[in-house]
Amino acid sequence: MTKILYYVNQFFGQIGGEDKADYEPSLMDGPIGCAEGFEKNLDQGQVVNTVVCGDNYYNQNKEKADAFIIDAIEKIKPDMIVAGPAFNAGRYGMACAGVLELAYERDIPAVSGMYIENPAVDYCKTKGVVVETADSAAKMRQALKDMANASNKLIKGETLYPEIDNYIAQGKRITVFTEKIGARRAVDMLLNRFNEQEYKTELPMPEFDEVEPAPAIKDMAHAKIALVTTGGVVPHGNPDKVQSASAQKWAKYDISGLDELKGEFITIHGGFDPVYCNEKADRVAPLDQLARLKNEGRIGEIYKYFYTTTGTGTSVANAKRFGVEIGKELYEAKVDGVIMTST
Repeated sequence: MTKILYYVNQFFGQIGGEDKADYEPSLMDGPIGCAEGFEKNLDQGQVVNTVVCGDNYYNQNKEKADAFIIDAIEKIKPDMIVAGPAFNAGRYGMACAGVLELAYERDIPAVSGMYIENPAVDYCKTKGVVVETADSAAKMRQALKDMANASNKLIKGETLYPEIDNYIAQGKRITVFTEKIGARRAVDMLLNRFNEQEYKTELPMPEFDEVEPAPAIKDMAHAKIALVTTGGVVPHGNPDKVQSASAQKWAKYDISGLDELKGEFITIHGGFDPVYCNEKADRVAPLDQLARLKNEGRIGEIYKYFYTTTGTGTSVANAKRFGVEIGKELYEAKVDGVIMTST
């Protein structure tokens, strides 16, 4: 029987929600939380232990968390490691990515599940099999089934294919045998394309958005400059309830009476250590430096509204919508330029 070590965060490990995000890693017997649903879909494997760790704890104490997981690996000697699914949760995704990297370094097969836009995908997709999931836990049952199916194939020593097994392509080129040689397949694809028939390339190329750069500001000394951030910087109490990840909204605040954000603003961003930003929010959104430039006469005016949202895990569709909506307001306010900061 294949021994599996499973990793979950505090929420899916049934410890608690955001209030338990600092939960230190613990090793529990058998499958815990979503690991139970995963195990039910296995043909031969067994979840012998589950590591439960808070998202904040892992990301803020990575060396300690990794050391704990390494000790667990050495103690249990699992045949496979599974983490997640993390869906579109950035912190959870980075923790799962760290677990997959530990497995990769020890030549242990590993499986996880993430939404395609999870910021951890690019970091870990070459370290193990990352099954593509929906963006939320509403599709947990399907995610666990797909992760278990991929695990079953790995256990049996079968080859996995992204388009068949629903995992995110790793960018690796492998040798396979086909009925037709490459030249014939290439000609067939070309003929299908000429005849407007369906075809599929064997070497898909990445797609990049093309953004035409705006013209340079000719007179900075008289320019109106706005401040925008995806760093989750908001007033104390987060009055507009901007999400800490997977943002559904943006907010704006009047800063016309301020020379700095320190003392008035904090961050609610769920993808980085907030300590230094909470001490001085200008480290992420530099109103203090804009005020200095204005006082020195190097810019003409600071636009009275400050715009903010959270970038981590936010879908491309929402990000584009935010940009259009904020851009429209800035254009109508005759803003000349924008300082756009991220994390």
